[in-house]
Amino acid sequence: MDHRESAAELFLSGSNCAQAVMVAFCDVTGLEPSFAAKMASSFGGGMGRMREVCGAVSGMLMVAGLLYGYDDPGEKDANKKAHYQLVQSLAGQFREEIGSIVCRDILKNPPSDPAPTPRTAEFYKTRPCARMVMTAAGILDKYIAEHPPENGQ
Repeated sequence: MDHRESAAELFLSGSNCAQAVMVAFCDVTGLEPSFAAKMASSFGGGMGRMREVCGAVSGMLMVAGLLYGYDDPGEKDANKKAHYQLVQSLAGQFREEIGSIVCRDILKNPPSDPAPTPRTAEFYKTRPCARMVMTAAGILDKYIAEHPPENGQ
């Protein structure tokens, strides 16, 4: 199973959109799935159902940070700039394909209360989120294939 399929399967089995992408890439990041799921848990529903940045995008960018990010606060500006260019490029590709990186725009202004929407057949039929996680995973897979991480992950 590829990362796109894995992310969709995770979403369809109850993971939020950010978790679905993060956990799908555990084979690449080296994270334990339970740790990755906890780390991404706040980003579902556009950050805790506030409907801001799509959780699939947040998950994609968290994986990018793990694979290509920096960890030294004194990192040279050129390295920060290169990483932020990567972030903007990945998010830009998602925006180009989907039309937005903002959850409320993608879902056409859904409720933003903190209570999760029950995962029913109707939910899965009307929500495009499985496609969002597949899109994010596909963008990331393409980038990783063209730019293998240097950290040996």
